[in-house]
Amino acid sequence: MSTGENELTDALADIPFNRAAVVGRELEYVRDAIESGHTSSGGPYSRRAADLLKEVTGAEEVLLTTSCTSALELSALLLDLQPGDTVVVPSFTFTTTALAFVRAGARLVFCDIEPRTLGLDPAHLAELMDDRVRAVVTVHYAGVACDVEGLQKVLAGYPDVALVEDNAHALFGTWRDQMLGRIGRFATQSFHDTKNLVCGEGGALLVNDPADVDRARVLYEKGTNRRAFLLGQVDKYSWRDTGSSFALSDVLGGYLLAQLEQRDRIQAERRRIHERYTEQLAPVAADLDVELAAPYAERGSAYHMFYVLLPDRDRRTAVIERMREQGVHPAFHYVPLHSSEAGRRFSARETECPVTDEVSSRLLRLPFYYQLGDAGVDRVVRTFTAAVRATAPGQ
Repeated sequence: MSTGENELTDALADIPFNRAAVVGRELEYVRDAIESGHTSSGGPYSRRAADLLKEVTGAEEVLLTTSCTSALELSALLLDLQPGDTVVVPSFTFTTTALAFVRAGARLVFCDIEPRTLGLDPAHLAELMDDRVRAVVTVHYAGVACDVEGLQKVLAGYPDVALVEDNAHALFGTWRDQMLGRIGRFATQSFHDTKNLVCGEGGALLVNDPADVDRARVLYEKGTNRRAFLLGQVDKYSWRDTGSSFALSDVLGGYLLAQLEQRDRIQAERRRIHERYTEQLAPVAADLDVELAAPYAERGSAYHMFYVLLPDRDRRTAVIERMREQGVHPAFHYVPLHSSEAGRRFSARETECPVTDEVSSRLLRLPFYYQLGDAGVDRVVRTFTAAVRATAPGQ
């Protein structure tokens, strides 16, 4: 991080939880997309961004969408869910991980997470599987792979069940040198402005099975075979299937392309920030009575966030309040879906997720973004440690 960027962080009255960055040619590409007259989907910038993402990930097809939510909804349509079908989703995730499949007609079965990676718990999943399950959705929380080996062992007994990766946190993360997003039949990405690479609002569906590519293109093109027409495979296009308007505008495609071009720079800086947090907090974690996420040799992190676990909900609330009073803005994360009003309404059956309940009440995310810099990390750490000590029992 440059001296100027550090000085900018120092000069700010507040350190927000997140701030989107302009790193490369974003403004140039957005302006050119507008001035070209092709601002809608299917333009040159969105095509180049999709092609680059396909090259980087190795997916059979990449379809840029208006959000990760849209990508999840597209994956749900591709599954042809029928009445009585269920989809297993983690309780510890954002609402749209579940909502996309509810909209497609499925009922939900909520699975607990395991405490190491905060990913789907294979042991609980094994208890939940039955002949009504059509898909399992996994989340690689914070950019770190879930227990992929355990998950695959469970699903080996259910070869017709699709695995969908909600990979919103984990683009460029790996498991045993395999890129996350290439493990499931489908994977979805997010380019929301809280993610590593951004375009304001955007997403992508990664299609990993060649047998799904043609139909995915039809559903993506509002139910038509327009893509086949553009590729010269048919002499005209018409309505063929269900679908919707999923595609990303070329203005946002330009923004995304510029970010993808700078992916190595962005990821390197996020790794550096993550490592600086770890270097400063690991030696004092036990004294502070907080837990840090443990590293795993076989899991390459995407460095999406830095989180800690505090002793309990009350302590976390007090720490957040004290930090915000000092102009530093941390955040908690997901409220468990299994106990939410909509979760109870759309679930196929009641399940217990005790690890989700505990983690949800204790987890605190520290500010984490590209421009944070050394001075920003240092200030966050000082503010956090002071708040933790000030809220300790007996203080």
